[in-house]
Amino acid sequence: MTTPEFADNRDNFCYRHPDRRSFVLCQRCLRTICPECQTQAPVGVICPECMKEQQKNRTPAQKRAQRRWGGRNSSATMTLARSGRPIVTYILLAVTSFIGLVQLIPGIGREITSTLLFAAPYLYPNLFALPFEPWRLLTAMFVHGSFIHLALNMLALWMLGQSLEPMLGRARFLALYLISGLGGSVAVAVIAPGTSTVGASGAIFGLMAALLIIGRHIGANVTGLLVILGINLVYGFVFSQNIAWQAHLGGLIIGALIAFIYTRTKRREQRIWQIVLLAAVTVLLIVVVAFVPPLILLA
Repeated sequence: MTTPEFADNRDNFCYRHPDRRSFVLCQRCLRTICPECQTQAPVGVICPECMKEQQKNRTPAQKRAQRRWGGRNSSATMTLARSGRPIVTYILLAVTSFIGLVQLIPGIGREITSTLLFAAPYLYPNLFALPFEPWRLLTAMFVHGSFIHLALNMLALWMLGQSLEPMLGRARFLALYLISGLGGSVAVAVIAPGTSTVGASGAIFGLMAALLIIGRHIGANVTGLLVILGINLVYGFVFSQNIAWQAHLGGLIIGALIAFIYTRTKRREQRIWQIVLLAAVTVLLIVVVAFVPPLILLA
């Protein structure tokens, strides 16, 4: 269901397919386009009309380059990229699932988990007899504690990615996923610095928060999503013994913040501000995780 305001606002629908809503604009004409109408450009996507105009105005050198690098020899990856499919979602699913299956191998799985999991002491070699391994802030998203843990997170990623990636575009979706996951790890380091954590739950909560914020922005009825989000949050708090609710909370907050940035910097001329604000959020998370947990651990 959608509100009357959403139904009346044609800017929220593809200009070629009025029944399909989208959050992606053509980088040249700024019209809203659905996944089927999107063609990947060096920056963002363009609509079919702008694509035809661009091809019509190609220089002889560009045509020779197209014949040399494109045409029948175009890679399957480029074909998929131009199809409007959520390929970032598929790649994240494939990579995370592969690592999760390798984790099931006796002997190897435990070593992979211990190598990629996140724990705050790995960020402070001067305080602990451990190596400095800051990449664990992100790699923890790709390992899971059990097959059920992996399956539930990947199901959620698949469901959310089908809606969010076509609306946001691939680069923005990937940034949302990774920075939300980073926010989850930072929250664990700040709230429970002695706790180790694995899983993509922080990133998943970031996606849910983003879908909620963007849905409200375009006038969609998000009551069902709000209920699901609330149930998951409460479940994490009540059954917190084996659940890093801190990661859920951190991912939720950062995902909502990034979605707010996206909704306020949608136009092409605001793109530089979008990048600056995303970088600022990332830097802020790094500063917080660099200084706050050591103070807590030394207190």
